[in-house]
Amino acid sequence: MSESIDSLWETYLPGGCHWSGIVRRGVTLRLIDVKGCANAAVLFFNAEEKLERFNMADTLKTQHTFRLTSGHACHSDMGRIFCCISADTAGWHDVVCGLSDSRLIHDKYGSARYQECRNAMYRSGLDGMLIELGKWGLGRRDVVSNINFFSKVTADSDGRLTFHVDRGQAGDYVDLAFEMDTLVILSAAPHPLDTRSEYQPGAVRLIAFATPPDAGQACAQIAENARGLENTRRLYATGGDKQ
Repeated sequence: MSESIDSLWETYLPGGCHWSGIVRRGVTLRLIDVKGCANAAVLFFNAEEKLERFNMADTLKTQHTFRLTSGHACHSDMGRIFCCISADTAGWHDVVCGLSDSRLIHDKYGSARYQECRNAMYRSGLDGMLIELGKWGLGRRDVVSNINFFSKVTADSDGRLTFHVDRGQAGDYVDLAFEMDTLVILSAAPHPLDTRSEYQPGAVRLIAFATPPDAGQACAQIAENARGLENTRRLYATGGDKQ
């Protein structure tokens, strides 16, 4: 990491594992690609009203982008902002390819069950998400399009997608400055388009710290982000608005 920070808490997530927790507004969550080969699949939900969740389509179209990086915001389906990407050393995060499932993992890597392999078992992104969602009263119907942090996928003129296997560096990080009290669901299983022949998902470290002043300033330069940030501030100023 390029600078020292006063952390509120830290968590280490081995490759293939999963995590969930509530990150409060005013807190920044730093995701770190420990070895340069991680995929951090993430979903966001309003911690107080979980029917409000991350909206991939609005996030991309309002910012005229195919990928996420610093200066972008993560939009909800209620026109609000979960978080702003206030710093990013990776430079490219996939938002269109979704999650690996158990069939894909089996077909690509074979079978490694907990009964025989214990913690070295093969896990899919979807299975990890479902386990974490279940802890919060959510389930399969709540799995929407997710963000794949640290994964770079590009499209050619014919729409063919390419996964860039050597895109990352050990220690790459992305800072998510939260504007809303947010339930974060994270799975560190392989990206569904990962071309590596062996199951070797990378570890992710999470560090939470108080958001520095003006962390979302670059994000607010985009008109739809500024509108979403205002909607989010009104939510907490009025105690909720269902209009």
